[in-house]
Amino acid sequence: MNLLKKATLLALITFFFFGCSDDDSTQDAQGKAKVSIKLMDAPGDFEHVYIDIVDVMIKVNDGSDGDEGWQSMKTINTGVYDLLTLTGGVNVLLVDDFEVLSGNLNQIRLVLGDNNTVVIDGETYPLKTPSAQQSGLKIKINQTLLPNMAYTFLLDFDVDKSIVIAGNSGNINLKPVIRASAEATTGTISGSISPLGVQTQISATNGAEEITTYANPSGNFLLVGLTPGKYTVSITPESMSNLMPTILENVEVFAEKDTAIGIITME
Repeated sequence: MNLLKKATLLALITFFFFGCSDDDSTQDAQGKAKVSIKLMDAPGDFEHVYIDIVDVMIKVNDGSDGDEGWQSMKTINTGVYDLLTLTGGVNVLLVDDFEVLSGNLNQIRLVLGDNNTVVIDGETYPLKTPSAQQSGLKIKINQTLLPNMAYTFLLDFDVDKSIVIAGNSGNINLKPVIRASAEATTGTISGSISPLGVQTQISATNGAEEITTYANPSGNFLLVGLTPGKYTVSITPESMSNLMPTILENVEVFAEKDTAIGIITME
């Protein structure tokens, strides 16, 4: 090999070596975060609400509202879920530890299939979800993802506000109202009610937002996704029970901790 060819070969090797090294170091500097997504429900006055989830997508480091920049989270627990079983602290893990580049998680999108129904008085009705089927349900997040950190996002599906009976048409439409929160930056309030066998709503408000759930058949309840601060907690039994509501003031919530308020006896 002559001297010119050797010099050219050496230059090419040097170019590719340093070029690849620069790209790798840039990616390592940005780092990756892990994202998990859970689905839960604030229940409504229905017997069952079945939602067919076929994909979960996210948009990272892209604040635009267009359809560009979305990526599927791939390892998704797809299926038909009865939202009214996801109460009292019960949730379903849709995505577990999906790796993304760190930065800003802008939006999450739930993509639904065709098998969405609601059961009212023993009869099953289809839920009309045209926008969800075509482009997915978009939930704005705007959460900073730091390198080498894991984040779990709770998607709280408010059934009462999400199902709309459309006048004389006979259609029952799904217009989802979904509240998203990060477990790592929020806390919970837990407790139980007595007596049992009474449908009881529990809500917590800090003046800016209100989170609601129902006690399960064992009397236990869990309010999740609460930003730290002081809350007013209201325990409201169904009206036909003739029991009085109970209000607890200044219940303090801390990030990544549970505030247990014990047994609430309604009289």
